[in-house]
Amino acid sequence: MYRNQAVSAPEAVQAIQSNQRIYVGGGAGAPHVLLDALVQRADELRNVELTHVLIFGAAPHLAPEYAASFRHRALFIGDNSRAAVQSGRADFMPIFLSEIPGLFRNGALPLDVALIQVSPPDEHGFCSFGCEVGCTKPAAQAAKVVIAEVNRRMPRTLGDSFIHFSKLNYIVEVDYPLPEAPQAGSSEAHRQIGKLIAEMIPDGATLQLGIGSIPDAVLSQLGDHRDLGVHTELFSDGVIDLVERGVITNEAKTLHRGKIVAGFLFGSQRLYDFAQDNAMIELHPSDYVNDPFVIAQNDRMISINSAIEVDITGQVCADSIGPALYSGIGGQLDFVRGAARAREGKPIIALPATAKDGKLSRIVAQLKPGAGVVTSRGDVHYIVTEYGVAYLYGKSLRERAQAMIAIAAPQFREELERYAHQHNYL
Repeated sequence: MYRNQAVSAPEAVQAIQSNQRIYVGGGAGAPHVLLDALVQRADELRNVELTHVLIFGAAPHLAPEYAASFRHRALFIGDNSRAAVQSGRADFMPIFLSEIPGLFRNGALPLDVALIQVSPPDEHGFCSFGCEVGCTKPAAQAAKVVIAEVNRRMPRTLGDSFIHFSKLNYIVEVDYPLPEAPQAGSSEAHRQIGKLIAEMIPDGATLQLGIGSIPDAVLSQLGDHRDLGVHTELFSDGVIDLVERGVITNEAKTLHRGKIVAGFLFGSQRLYDFAQDNAMIELHPSDYVNDPFVIAQNDRMISINSAIEVDITGQVCADSIGPALYSGIGGQLDFVRGAARAREGKPIIALPATAKDGKLSRIVAQLKPGAGVVTSRGDVHYIVTEYGVAYLYGKSLRERAQAMIAIAAPQFREELERYAHQHNYL
């Protein structure tokens, strides 16, 4: 049966027709051979919508010359799709990561075809979605046709992460390495932020963190902690060292005790090797991992998310620079609300106080015109910069302005105070 479904990539993408909506597997699990084969058919196709969260690696369908053939609906904007969205060649759809699977399942965003990447089947015929389960498994379950790359380099991850090969309409066998995450550098500001956050994390806490300079800086400060756990939409290499040192044990978790729970992972080959058939790791769809009511079941849940800018009342912009769309809503508010409702939970927004080599404050009097508010001032609890921690929940605008000005870079505090007085915050 498996051999009967195995075809070449050009043969498989013949199933795609004009005016259809195609889901493309995300993250490090993007099916690059199938994407390349699809682009080769550009002259034959018109108005094919390709929808996905961010994908790592090449995205040839986003090139301007294919605009008549392919239009992208971005559920989250990555480096390779930002220019297309900002120029109007692609569309952005604001959506919580926890709610993306529901779009497919309830017909709000019906899918004609899902292009995915999976591991080879086990002896029972089950393929693992590997490093990207979050939105890809729900898409594969909802699509009318499923075309799968079966990549022997894809790790077999455990959890709610499997699909039987009989559910795959077309199988394309491939063998290429997964994209790897560049290692983020840490500045002195990042290291100080990491130190401040580490001091807020108790032993036995469960962490949500992603990839980048701030999560890496936090992880580097946790060596003396005990029995930490992980429940996160994404994790990377930084988790491995703490597992090997016995810091992350997951034994104090109140949900999925003993397990790292995530929706997807992205890092180096070391991470993919670590995840291979590792019973400590469970990957699940994002409507479970990112469900605030699920997240809240983790006692001492600590969520750590970043921002582009935050105003002195606590409004958090994380998806745009003014009106220029930059990323997306993602899972920030899912985890902010989940951690806020967890017993002894702490939702944290962390960002360096300045940008442009200190020339621009990221703690601002008011957000740029057109900026998107991802986390409202009613949801925000902790804001952390290298200058300190501001706790805003239950505070008046006057108290918020005082706290936020105190964690701004010193050279911008007088300007922020002047604005606050002019608008009767102080």
